[in-house]
Formats: sequence, structure tokens, C-alpha cells
Amino acid sequence: MVGKVYLVGAGPGDPELITLKGLRYLKQADVILYDRLVNRELLQHAKEGCQLVYCGKLPQIHSMKQETINHFLVKYAKKGYQVVRLKGGDPFVFGRGGEEALECVKSGVPFEVVPGITAGIAASAYAGIPVTHRSLSKSFAFITGHQVGDVEAEHQWFHLAKGVDTICVYMGVSHLATIIKHLIRYGKSPHTPIALIHWGTLSDQKTVVGTLETIEARVKEANISNPSMIVIGEVVRLHDKLNWYEEEILSQLPVVQASAGGEQLG
Repeated sequence: MVGKVYLVGAGPGDPELITLKGLRYLKQADVILYDRLVNRELLQHAKEGCQLVYCGKLPQIHSMKQETINHFLVKYAKKGYQVVRLKGGDPFVFGRGGEEALECVKSGVPFEVVPGITAGIAASAYAGIPVTHRSLSKSFAFITGHQVGDVEAEHQWFHLAKGVDTICVYMGVSHLATIIKHLIRYGKSPHTPIALIHWGTLSDQKTVVGTLETIEARVKEANISNPSMIVIGEVVRLHDKLNWYEEEILSQLPVVQASAGGEQLG
């Protein structure tokens, strides 16, 4: 008896952003294969006896190759197990979920996709940056920073610079300088607003805002690294007014007073 594979989007980090359907399948699963950026709190919903398999990947370091992940999905399903592939964000947005679904089809294994909230939308929202706005942005694009240096993708920068109001870049921090260079070369103003949102939707979220010509220095000063979402466009200007989440976090921190001598108390 063949089981089934569920490609479940866990959302961008905040464990409460998983869908009700995703959570239901998580609780029913016999096997859960989960990624590095999945919030570990979600694994607490696994039933007793559920097998947990870590499939995390760091830049340049893969604990498990994609081909191996594909193999395990099919292997467990063919044993009759209900298999959840728990992926950060959405399975079909830079999550290689399409490849895993195709492997299921190839092997005759039934599958289902449970969409998740992707970081391009969620991290932006938690930073007070709407990816669309009636007067500021009528279009947006999701791109991966991994395409930087890809000769075949080079022509895309012209269209991104000229034809898209808001650009959300995944996995792009290490390529920030090149991304900026491409956008300015193909027509974006150096004064275009840009934000980097580090650990979006989590309690240690940090947002750094600047322009294409100033952001590199600000990112270096703030020591921003992966995982961070890059958002480029006029909507970034709304961050100062709509920054609800980080202001909420700061309001919940204990008050630290200073004495006349400058020493911190508490």
C-alpha cells in the first residue's frame, strides 16, 4: 500500500503562520523531513513515534543532497507512510518543491501541495513594507540572488530595473553589491529605497533601510547576514510609518535606566 507525500509550507519563521491544513497534516505524519529554516517549535506537533529527518542546507554546505531527499520521500511513501516534507516559506517558491513533486510523479507516488506564506510577502509585511501599494507599486517580482553571475539570467536585470516596481530578492545578501550594480546599470536610480530584513517574522527581526548607493555601508555597519530578505522599491519608504512589528518587540523589552554616571541599571 502506497502512502502519500505532503509538500507543506511552514511559513517564514513565526510558527503561528503555518496554515491550518499544514498543521493538520503535520500532526498526522508518520515521517517529517524538515529544512534548516523551519521553526523547530512546529516539530512539537508531531505525533508520538513520528520519524523526524533533518534535511537542512547551509550556503555551500548541504547536510543532505536534493537527490537524497527525493529518494527518501519516495522510499517512505512506498512503505505506506504519510510523509510530510516541511519546507520554509512556500514549497513552490525557491523551495525545490517542484522537483520533489516531479519525483513523486515519476515514481507513482501520490502527493499534495500545501502552500505556505513566503518570506517575500511575510518578512516585508512584518517590516511595515507592503509589496504593493496603489500609488507606489502596482507590480512585484520574486527573484533569487543565486542567479547573480548566471549569463543566461543577465538579460533579466534590464526588465527588472525598468518594468517592476517592487523587487524581493531571496538568498541575495552575499551578492548585494552585484545586485545593486546590475540594477543601477540598467536604469534604477541610485536613490531607489532598499531594505534588508534579517530573521523576518521572528523576535530578533532587524531591518536596515537605505538607498542603492548607501545600503552596503549600512548593512556592513549593522552586521546583517543571511537569512535576510532584500526588498527594493518605493514601498520601502513606508517602513518608518508602518514598522509595527519591531516597535511592538521593543515595547515589550524590559526598561533599562541609566544613572547620572552613565552606568546602566537593571
